Amino acid sequence: MLTGIGVVVIGRNEGQRLQRCLASLAGSAQCIVYVDSGSTDGSVAMARQQGVEVLALDMTRPFTAARARNEGFTCLQRLLPTLRHVQFVDGDCEVVAGWLAQACAFLDGRPDVAVVCGRRRERFPQHSVYNLLCDLEWDTPVGEARACGGDALMRADAFSAVGGFRAGLIAGEEPELCVRLRAHGWKIWRLAQEMTLHDAAMTRFSQWWRRSLRAGYAFAEGAALHGAPPERHWRRESQRAWLWGLGVPLAVVAACALLGGWGLLLLLLYPLQAMRLARRGERSARENWLQATFLVLGKFPEMFGQLRYLLNKLSTGKTVLIEYK
Repeated sequence: MLTGIGVVVIGRNEGQRLQRCLASLAGSAQCIVYVDSGSTDGSVAMARQQGVEVLALDMTRPFTAARARNEGFTCLQRLLPTLRHVQFVDGDCEVVAGWLAQACAFLDGRPDVAVVCGRRRERFPQHSVYNLLCDLEWDTPVGEARACGGDALMRADAFSAVGGFRAGLIAGEEPELCVRLRAHGWKIWRLAQEMTLHDAAMTRFSQWWRRSLRAGYAFAEGAALHGAPPERHWRRESQRAWLWGLGVPLAVVAACALLGGWGLLLLLLYPLQAMRLARRGERSARENWLQATFLVLGKFPEMFGQLRYLLNKLSTGKTVLIEYK
């Protein structure tokens, strides 16, 4: 067991996935806190049977994953005053054996690094193209990084110093935290080691669409918070969503009004862009084309996500989570 190390697991109705998650952590850290957000499948009772501390969120308040992680961290600090590092992990993930020890050793040897993450893999990439797309998306370069995902080991004092996650964000809270950490001089690092197995359980196009919609919302909100120079956080991602999701369709309509059916030739920009992206890929031809095609197609839900953020800012309604499962 690693002393001074705690784990915060968040989840809702994860069932067997949560059971696998907690089992993978057994005996690896000094304290484990499971934060439940209104499960109705017996997750709370099962987690208690596993011997972990359970924190049931007050669901009368607006829920976000960022808020759940923050409250889990506060609980962890109370239970473990000697907390040095905290591993955040989603309840649908299984932590790979040996990851915590390797990650803690890395942080202990690199006092300039606040966050370390490894390779997150999809458990069942063969079950659907959408699961495979997740697996490809998470295969980011090794070394110093600009951001991490939901699974990462963090230095507790650095996390506290910047105020933790921004609790009001419905998505993109991890990169936003990393922006603030880097502004304080900290580094983010990705190791080549295996870290977690994730179970996306994404088998329908509608799930992929909503996940992409959420990404667009996160791009818009992230750019609104930190889009100014020098950070320019998610400015390019936001601009690309508007260009390909709205700009090109409007240009096609305008061209058709001027040139008739010839204006439809502008639609060739989409397959040409997919071809350009696929040629830059470093995986198999199938994976390169699959990822490229959905990167281009994804600009449409991302644009709608941007629009949803803008409409939400103009209205007085509360922010609503965008969930895909």
